[in-house]
Amino acid sequence: MTVGAKHLTDRAIHTRAQKPQTPPPFPARDVRALVDALGRLGYDTDLLLASARLSRSTLADADALVPCESCGLLFGVVQQMRPMRNLMLRLAEQVSIGAFPLLDYLVVTSDSVADALKQLARYFRLAGGSLLFDFHEDVDPIRVLMQSTTPGLVEFDLVLIARHLRAEADGDFHAAAAYFAQPLDDANEYERAMHCPIRANATWSGFLLPREVWNLKMRRRDPILRGVLERHANEMIASMPEALDAIALDVRRALASRIAGGDTRIESVARELATAPRTLQRRLAAVGLSYQELVEVTRREAAERHLAASTLSIAEIGYLLGYSEPPAFHRAFKRWTNLTPHAFRANARS
Repeated sequence: MTVGAKHLTDRAIHTRAQKPQTPPPFPARDVRALVDALGRLGYDTDLLLASARLSRSTLADADALVPCESCGLLFGVVQQMRPMRNLMLRLAEQVSIGAFPLLDYLVVTSDSVADALKQLARYFRLAGGSLLFDFHEDVDPIRVLMQSTTPGLVEFDLVLIARHLRAEADGDFHAAAAYFAQPLDDANEYERAMHCPIRANATWSGFLLPREVWNLKMRRRDPILRGVLERHANEMIASMPEALDAIALDVRRALASRIAGGDTRIESVARELATAPRTLQRRLAAVGLSYQELVEVTRREAAERHLAASTLSIAEIGYLLGYSEPPAFHRAFKRWTNLTPHAFRANARS
């Protein structure tokens, strides 16, 4: 974690101390999809539901929400009842497209693999849980990073994404590699299921995607249907209880793809998030943040990434990040890190 990101996290923790927050609940229909998948794997779903203090009538209610702790109980009982090697892989193999209806069809009606993944990043909260995406499109293969505070979520979704994009993309979807930050019971089995090399115990989770795969067309692309679904999804998100830093994560996600030579004006980002600039500023202020602060943090992280890993000159990196003159970039970077860009690059590469 960079110092800038840690600064935001520290502020969020301080705000939580002042106003305790509970993890967001999961839509009951999505929990039902996982319970059904566990049933197909041979688990006694009646016993699972009873142990998690859930009922089938709750899961059948389209408007019901399931507390996060109930989901934790559910999977705790699964492991006690019958531990299964590569459980998240097995579970993902049992979940078909349409199990998470709105989210799935927002993805499959996208124009390309790139658009599909960005739709998933934008609307993932509709399926409950917390999954943050970061796209590094300035390298080839393109790096898709995924982070979550929910144990097992990234592991499950990496498999699910690979399987569904393989079925839905026009062409043979194949990642250059898939990375898992956690250990895996059997990485070879993941390689066979995901059709790509697997790296377990990595420093990050996500995919490396060749640019030609990133640009593959989706076979069910449909801009008209997608527009209808997006309007419905935006209405649902607007009515959802706001997690403490969900809006900050949304803004950082939008800025991540814009910070290198893109449009970082608040009007542009607000448009992408289907809100008004004043509303966006007000929601950020409610969690103790400003839009400019998020721009600075995102710009700093991009600068550190380029200095550590790219072959661009320091002047080129500064220009890429929106600084018209090298001294301005040097001053900003020294303010962020107490190091010059030259010193940071030397330290990172040593």
